[in-house]
Amino acid sequence: MANEFTFRISTTRFDDGYTPSESSRATTNFANLARGERRQENLRNALTMIDRRFNDLAHWDNPDGDRYRVELDIVSVTLQFEAEGADQEFPLLEVLDVGIVDHLTGRRHQGIVGNNFSSYVRDFDFSVLLPSLAEGAGAPAVPDDFGDLHGKLFQHFLASDAYRDRYPMTPVICISVSTSRTYHRTANAHPILGVEYEQGDPSLTDSYFGRMGLQVRYFMPPGAVAPLAFYFSGDLLGDYTNLQLIGTIATMETFQKIYRPEIYNANSAAANVYRPSLTSQDFSRTQVAYDREERNRLALTQGRFTEEHFVNPHREVLATWAADYAVPTR
Repeated sequence: MANEFTFRISTTRFDDGYTPSESSRATTNFANLARGERRQENLRNALTMIDRRFNDLAHWDNPDGDRYRVELDIVSVTLQFEAEGADQEFPLLEVLDVGIVDHLTGRRHQGIVGNNFSSYVRDFDFSVLLPSLAEGAGAPAVPDDFGDLHGKLFQHFLASDAYRDRYPMTPVICISVSTSRTYHRTANAHPILGVEYEQGDPSLTDSYFGRMGLQVRYFMPPGAVAPLAFYFSGDLLGDYTNLQLIGTIATMETFQKIYRPEIYNANSAAANVYRPSLTSQDFSRTQVAYDREERNRLALTQGRFTEEHFVNPHREVLATWAADYAVPTR
């Protein structure tokens, strides 16, 4: 059954000329930046912030702070399968691929794929399924198999020839820490990732990414004001080079400064015991316009789209595939 689900990958360069395609998820954070009257200014400012942060962290043999440039590609993944005797397609997920250009040597380094993560099925799970369960009398808030289909589809994608032929390393997803959890600073520190934080109560997002085969660690990089959540498989500290880790930090910290300035562009750094909050007023806004409320509205719209065009019409096929699918061992 697993071989009946295959994948097609396409890429789009994310630069100051980027325009979201009709098939791209409207809730994708970088797509939000590319709309409106200030779209090109938004994109240029965001890309400049990424380059400056990269050079700030990669400061060795870089006296003028301009040795490196980051190139970003949006990786769009389409699920292909057969249902009702016909070939079917559905846009599954989008991530970012990082490339690093060294102006001194002329070399181009492969960064980490993943970084930002957006998924139609996740929109359905969190924006449609969970609220509907909460409305039922006596129904459990979170079912035991919550995220099971999404997690298996993601792991099947990583095991596919489509992924392995393009990307030699496993992905790292980097997102904001949860505002519903408290984080404690540890004595552990990494020269690039920074100081590590821990929290002993996994969030629903942590569990959801766990279904995808990813574990989480929290690090606050040098010069940052809040820890980031890094979701990965394997060895986060050992599997990637310093430049690869810097590419992910520079990209995703920049996006978080834009999306969640209350946390990532705060005027003071996280304390030893840290509870992130979006109600804080002690922060600075970036020069990049971003509509957070629009993104939340579109998540529901796209969750309903997934329900109508993927979950409901193919429910039996999906359930049978998920029941028969064995997660590959690494």
